[in-house]
Amino acid sequence: MQSLKAIPLLTVEEERALGALLQNEQDMDAASTLVMSHLRFVVHIAHSYRGYGLPQSDLIQEGNIGLMKAVRRFDPTVGVRLVSFAVHWIRAEIHEYILRNWRIVKVATTKSQRKLFFNLRGKKKRLGWLSHEEVKKVASDLGVSTKDVMEMETRLGTSDAAFDGAVDADDDADHFAPSGYLEDSRFEPASLVEDHEWTEHGHHQLANALDELDARSQDIVRQRWLGEEKSTLQNLAQHYNVSAERIRQIEQNALNKLRKSLGGRMSVH
Repeated sequence: MQSLKAIPLLTVEEERALGALLQNEQDMDAASTLVMSHLRFVVHIAHSYRGYGLPQSDLIQEGNIGLMKAVRRFDPTVGVRLVSFAVHWIRAEIHEYILRNWRIVKVATTKSQRKLFFNLRGKKKRLGWLSHEEVKKVASDLGVSTKDVMEMETRLGTSDAAFDGAVDADDDADHFAPSGYLEDSRFEPASLVEDHEWTEHGHHQLANALDELDARSQDIVRQRWLGEEKSTLQNLAQHYNVSAERIRQIEQNALNKLRKSLGGRMSVH
């Protein structure tokens, strides 16, 4: 911070001259000077977002990225100071960082949700939940629906839950942690054996059902559904010297027979 205060601010003439050098000659020294002279402005904006519980250094870093994007797009001939032009880019980068990192679950995805996320705290006049009249006023001021306001207030009022629960939580509290009820039984020996046996049973039933079909029907089903490279109706039609529609009819009849043999449990997509 002391180093930033030592960097002199630019006059209007100096800023325009540096902007012209960057725009016309791609002078990176001019770009560096423009960026460095406005870093204190980034810090000032980043401080206004310190209530989100994220590292201040990270907010400043993201704001710096926005500043560099603004410098790249700065046109000195328009007559607008860089500081006025850059504020949009700086805030946009900080907003994106906050939305990505404030919660594990993204709290704002639509335009109205983003607007609410960054304005709702300032619109609330007291701690606690908003009254019905306050909800209507916030919705009117921000141009969003009352439903959006109430939904965002709920999102802001909740917090992420640790998967294993708090370190100092008692046994009852641990019971409500996700690790207490989101069990993964995929790799339990009993489940693996059961899945294997069920798969083998299904293969055995399918093989018996296929044996009940004539040779041509078996071949069509195998080539259309059971092979790694599935044949087309046209290829099979050429092989059996019939129309593609005839192959489709044979295939459909064979699948219907297989369904009946398998007790209606077969599903082909």
